[in-house]
Amino acid sequence: MELTDGRIVFAKTHRKPRLGFFTTEATGLRWLREPAVLPVPEVLAASDGDVGSPPRLVLEWIEQADRVSPAGDVEFGWALARLHRAGSPSFGREDRRTTRSLALPNEPCETWIEFYGERRLQVLLSVARERGALPEPTLAKLRHRIERLGAIGGPVEPPARLHGDLWAGNRLVDCTGRSWLIDPACHGGHREHDLAMMRLFGGFGGGYVEATQRALDSALST
Repeated sequence: MELTDGRIVFAKTHRKPRLGFFTTEATGLRWLREPAVLPVPEVLAASDGDVGSPPRLVLEWIEQADRVSPAGDVEFGWALARLHRAGSPSFGREDRRTTRSLALPNEPCETWIEFYGERRLQVLLSVARERGALPEPTLAKLRHRIERLGAIGGPVEPPARLHGDLWAGNRLVDCTGRSWLIDPACHGGHREHDLAMMRLFGGFGGGYVEATQRALDSALST
């Protein structure tokens, strides 16, 4: 989209967005930009359909490259680790806004076990049961995992600053090779949440895994 002053911008629209759809995304993008460790497009305008303002999200334009280099994946891994280390006031969101199409709750929690068990797994279990999406034996196994999170959840860590929906389509690589983050479902959580999403959907080179682990080891040793 070209503005009257000649600037090229990206504009996302929706005929009937749910409450807080675009402003929640805008808030998340600004939160990711805050530590200034990983490029995130500037939010130029955001509205959920207020009087006289159509629902939209307007961002600065990023000129994309055709491919990602292995070096770019390594650089992205280090930058993502720095973003996680920027932290969050709590697990969840201080503004309590829900995220994604299922409107997952983000009320703040003091521990990852409480947040992931109650605000994610338990909610998804209930949705799966209501929709008949999973057989009862699978639901029973999930309930068992929720009950055992305290034992299998790993060492206690502070809340990381998460993108929250980090599949390959939500990373843009510009013409200089830099990786940009878009379309987040931001919240404070366990840093491995972003890494798990990247592994689940693929589309990232292997270099980011080693880079993020080396960055974490470096942080823990200082």
